[in-house]
Amino acid sequence: MKVAAMFGDGKGGLVEKPDPIPKEDFVVVKIHAVPMCTEYKGFKAGHKGDHFGHEAAGEVVEVAQPGQVKVGDRVVVQPQYSCGRCWLCLIGEFIHCQNIRDALAITGSSTGTATYAQYLLKQDWLLSPIPDGVSYEHAGMACCGLGPTFGAMQQMQVNALDTVLITGLGPVGLGGVINAHYRGARVIGVEGHPYRANLARELGADVVLDPKDEHILDHIRDLTNGMGVDKAVDCSGASRAHRLMVDAARRKGQVTFIGEGGEFPLAVSGDMIRKGLILKGNWHYNLGDYPKLIKVIQESGEQLDKFITHTFPMRQVQEAWELQSTGECGKVVLDPWA
Repeated sequence: MKVAAMFGDGKGGLVEKPDPIPKEDFVVVKIHAVPMCTEYKGFKAGHKGDHFGHEAAGEVVEVAQPGQVKVGDRVVVQPQYSCGRCWLCLIGEFIHCQNIRDALAITGSSTGTATYAQYLLKQDWLLSPIPDGVSYEHAGMACCGLGPTFGAMQQMQVNALDTVLITGLGPVGLGGVINAHYRGARVIGVEGHPYRANLARELGADVVLDPKDEHILDHIRDLTNGMGVDKAVDCSGASRAHRLMVDAARRKGQVTFIGEGGEFPLAVSGDMIRKGLILKGNWHYNLGDYPKLIKVIQESGEQLDKFITHTFPMRQVQEAWELQSTGECGKVVLDPWA
C-alpha cells in the first residue's frame, strides 16, 4: 500500500509499505478520507518519517473474526488504540485510557497504525458507523475537525442563551464555531490570521477580534454589557489566550482548554474562588455522544463544505503540508486513492 512520508528539507511524497493484517478484534479499514491535523508542523521543522495521522474515515475490507463490524461497513476511525476494558473505556472516555494496545505486535503487521495511508488497523469497537447519505469527507470531521470542541461544548452544556468565546481559529477552533453556531450560541472569536478570521465569520462567528489588540478585553466586555462571556474555549494553546479566557469569562462562567501549550498565571483567589470559575480540560468527546455529533454533521452540510477548504490526492501531500504551513486554509483532506 501507499503511505505518505516526510523526507526532510521541505520534501514529502509516498512510499510503498506492506498491507496490514487483521487479527482478533483488529480489522482492516480502506481509508477514503484523511483529514489533516498538526502533522504539518513536523514538515515545517524538517522532520523525516512515514507514520503520520490520527484521523480517518473509510470502509471495512477485512476482518479476522465476527465482531462489531462487517466487511463493507462505512466507518469513522476513532483515535488511539485504547484497551476497551478499563473503567475509562467502559464509560466512553476511551481517549484517556492508560492501557494502550500494541496493534502491530498483536497482529504481526509492520504497518497499519498511520492514517496517512491507504489501509489501517483498528479495533472494531473504535469504528463508528457512518449513516447513509453522509460523505466520507464530512464524516471525517467527527475526529479533530468537530470532535474536540463538540466534547467541550457537551461538558459546558452550551446553549442558545450563551455567549461563547473561542480563541484560536485554526481548524479545531473553526470547528468550534460550527458547533457553537449549531447550538444557537453567540460566538466571539479571537484570531489574527485574516483568512481564518474571515472564514470564521462565514461559518457563523458574530464577531472576530484581533489578539494583538491591546484593548481586546475591553471590547469583549463591551460586547457582553460588562458581564463577560458565559463560556470560553481555547484552541490555540497560547498562554496569552488562556489568560484572556479567564479574564473575559463572567463570574460563575466556564472555561475549557483544548489547545495544548505553555503555562499561564492563575490566581486561586481572584480567578477561582472569588470569581467562581469552572476550569476544564478536553481532548475528545465521550464515545456515547457520537450519535449526537453525527447529527450535527448531517445537519451542517453547507457549513462543512465551507470548512473543508481544500482536498488533495495523497500523492500531493507535500503541497498540502505547504498550504497548511501558510494558514490560508480551513480543514484540509487527503484522498489516498486519487
